[in-house]
Amino acid sequence: MLWSAKTMLAMLLGIFVAMSGVAQVQTGTQLSGKVSDKQGALPGVSVVEKGTSNGTTTDAEGKFTLQLSAGAKTITVSSVGYTSQDVDVSNKSTVNVTLLEDQKTLNEVVVIGYGSLNKKEVSSAITHLSGKDLLRVGGNNPMMAIQGKVAGLTVTNTSTADPNSSPNIQLRGASSRSAGLGPLFVVNGIPGGNIDNINQNEIESIDVLKGGAASAIYGTRGSNGVIVITTKKGSAEPRLFYDGYTTFDFLANQLSVLSKDEFLANKRGYDFGGNTDWLKEVSRQPSFSHKHTLQFSGGTGQTNYFTSVDFRDANGIDLRSGKREYGGRVNINHTTANNLLALTFSVAPRYAKVSEADYSAFNYALTLNPTISVRDSTGKYSYINSGFFANNPVENAKMVVRDRERKSLDLNGSVKLNILENLNTTLTFGEVSTSYRLMDFTPSNITPVINGTGRNSASQRLEENDQKSLEWLGNYFLDRGKHSVKLLAGYSFQYFTASGFNAGNENFPSNVLTYNGLGTGLWNLEKGVNGVGSYKNSSKLIAFFGRLNYDFDQKYYLSASLRREGSSKFGYDNKWGYFPAASFAWRITQEGFLKDNPWLNELKLRADYGETGNQDFGNYLSLDTYGGYGYYPYNGSSYQVWGPNQNTNYNLRWEKAANFNAGVDFELFSSKISGSVNYYVRTNKDLLGNYNVSNPPNIQGQTFANVGTMRNTGVELQLSAAVVNKGAFSYNLSVTGAFNDNKFVSFSNNLFKGQSYIDVVGMPAPGSPGTLQRLQEDRRIGGFYALKSAGVNDAGALLVYNKNGEIVPANEANNDDKQFIGNGLPKFTTGITNNFTYKNWDLSVFLRGAFGYKLFNTYAFYLGTPAAQENANLLTSAFDGGKYSKLTSTSTYSSLSDYFLEPGGFLKIDNITLSYTQPLKSKFMKSARIYATTRNLATFTKFTGGDPDLIQINGLYPGVNTNSDNNGTLNYYPSTTQLLLGLQLTF
Repeated sequence: MLWSAKTMLAMLLGIFVAMSGVAQVQTGTQLSGKVSDKQGALPGVSVVEKGTSNGTTTDAEGKFTLQLSAGAKTITVSSVGYTSQDVDVSNKSTVNVTLLEDQKTLNEVVVIGYGSLNKKEVSSAITHLSGKDLLRVGGNNPMMAIQGKVAGLTVTNTSTADPNSSPNIQLRGASSRSAGLGPLFVVNGIPGGNIDNINQNEIESIDVLKGGAASAIYGTRGSNGVIVITTKKGSAEPRLFYDGYTTFDFLANQLSVLSKDEFLANKRGYDFGGNTDWLKEVSRQPSFSHKHTLQFSGGTGQTNYFTSVDFRDANGIDLRSGKREYGGRVNINHTTANNLLALTFSVAPRYAKVSEADYSAFNYALTLNPTISVRDSTGKYSYINSGFFANNPVENAKMVVRDRERKSLDLNGSVKLNILENLNTTLTFGEVSTSYRLMDFTPSNITPVINGTGRNSASQRLEENDQKSLEWLGNYFLDRGKHSVKLLAGYSFQYFTASGFNAGNENFPSNVLTYNGLGTGLWNLEKGVNGVGSYKNSSKLIAFFGRLNYDFDQKYYLSASLRREGSSKFGYDNKWGYFPAASFAWRITQEGFLKDNPWLNELKLRADYGETGNQDFGNYLSLDTYGGYGYYPYNGSSYQVWGPNQNTNYNLRWEKAANFNAGVDFELFSSKISGSVNYYVRTNKDLLGNYNVSNPPNIQGQTFANVGTMRNTGVELQLSAAVVNKGAFSYNLSVTGAFNDNKFVSFSNNLFKGQSYIDVVGMPAPGSPGTLQRLQEDRRIGGFYALKSAGVNDAGALLVYNKNGEIVPANEANNDDKQFIGNGLPKFTTGITNNFTYKNWDLSVFLRGAFGYKLFNTYAFYLGTPAAQENANLLTSAFDGGKYSKLTSTSTYSSLSDYFLEPGGFLKIDNITLSYTQPLKSKFMKSARIYATTRNLATFTKFTGGDPDLIQINGLYPGVNTNSDNNGTLNYYPSTTQLLLGLQLTF
């Protein structure tokens, strides 16, 4: 595989060189001219013969000379900040061109809730990205392509090399305790669209609605922001497009463990005679993936279509994970000849067959004795039953089956009736459905089973989710002189269902059928075990909403909206709620005193306020529900025992967020510099969670209720600059930056009086470390609450400060001596995009970073000191003479302290893409583009526990490795450096 990667790289580089050497034959006439704007001559303007790379630039006086090809008819004249012009040069030897200032940024269409506006009309905080702004990544989810591109939006994936992993997405900080933290996705107008069913090549634009006024139109689902994705549509011009790439992933920034010689020299365990690099054995390096997309579009003035099909075959860096994925999308648009009706229809099916990653393999690889061979002297897998983790990870990865099947189908369509030129109504329907089947099998011939129960086992589980939606919109527009009014009214109905079943058995007569013969197992029959289960639940959302947009003289903009929404999830007394919003913008540059300012092209002040909700929690939590309490034997028969399984809460309601945003948008120096600055305050009230109550009178000891308040404040910067534009060379810079501050305000309200803090993130054995973080009123989330270290004594024991400030051995301290010792929530995040172009070459260098926080080095705590568990391998930090190697005493081995806190800040060279595009005059092909990308090329950090990006910084418990139960874990899935080689062809 490595040989094939090198061969392919060499071939592609050869094509690079060959394509770059293609020359245009200069046999035509000579053209001269001058380029100006309304203020005079323009130097550095690009003048290119259309459809070729033959071009030049204007000199200091705006003049140029260009030798045209034979038959040349058109030149393209372009400069940053000006509208490009195509100029007819047929039978001409001289031309004079006047460029107009480019107002496209102001007229750029920004998608908002249930509509769109020109950028100049937007009065709330919205970030717009076009398809060309997306990063080139060989990832599993299109959201990885906007990582670092939107200020305040954090996209993290702690296992990017797993082809089945999904990123965690959070906008403007954590906002809830027990409800969802991710934004609402709206795909082609359908709220709750399936983000996993989108190919990056299908995306036309992404609009991130950050301000409360923008997202309040989505009511109970807009509390965490809204991301609107619009897929591509067809055009009248026929087009066929192919994009294909291969990726190679190599382990990067891995943890270093003791070699065999080091292991024996430090007397870490018994010598079994082998010499095994377990990290190498559990990895496939490089892992190889490839993806192919074919798109074709076309149509007429009234009807157009866009069709996309794709296939991806991906392998993870571990031995087991893999994914074969097939998807497609068809978008059809039709407008009647009299423009009375406009119809749209979209269908997107997707199927994936995957093998789930074996995350435990790397845990075992870190700690397994390197003198144990993968196989014993007979050729069988070695049976491993001692050490920190007792298993043979190679055997487990290759013998245990963890198959998954995922089927998705998205359907949506709309009928728009243009009643009048300024009055229309639209009816939209949509369905988003997924089916997820999980299939597991453990054979009887693997060593843990042979030496254990002796029984093979298998199970299947099916999970199905369906969302149906029906929405009506009415739009009215009115322009009278300097006054412009846009009115929107709407109705929304959404119905959600979730259902599933599971079955499992053991002791099958053969391993041949794996999970396909559950009924042949004898275990359930012999033991009287049920072995099956099923469920089904549903919920409804109904809403009425309206919005007014008013514009006076393209100078003052006002928007106000109101949504009244009801949810079946809420209690009887709180089914309905109101979500108001208002925003205002003032384009100062439209005032007389600034209108003709030569260097200030646009200056707009904005302020908005909106109330949003969060109802992303389970169904029926407000109702009297019953559940099983086991079985009761009577007269030789078993009877299911049923009883109430939760406390009723008729007051259950949505979490409420009050959002304030103030911002400024600007464009300077002929729009060569543009950007925005936003300041926001979001206060989340009535936080959902389980709270302790007295029992009796309550049936259960906890009630799911709305209690507590959290606040996020921050400043965001979005900046773009055309730094250089000289001749055939240009350099554009884009910077995003976000400061976020968080405070957990309260755990209590008038009904529920909670404690002022909760200790969270329990750390696992060995030992009894206890909890590592504390959620406390008036403090940021992510606060590490443990012992404060005071060095190491001569006996190798950790010293700490007790509550009186005295220095004591850590094993003599208790919980009363704990204190806040650091925070795992970054204070600042940034993304920096550098785009260079030279003739047909393009180079993009993207940097990403997070700063101002601490990370807990879990691996050093458990595996990085000489005091760690015997008969297990350790990290090299245990004996390298550093701070961790000083901890030799086992007495303080499980004492949590800031001794293991390290700076988490990092700056990554995250993505570099180099491409060459060659326009072609062939009647079969219009252009060819070849590109190469590297991802995660280098990381600059003081953190010694591997890649800091592998530790989650989203959610309530940032800065430490946690599992699905929000407790500490030693799970380890290493990061990789990815090489991507691709080809794009346009026909």
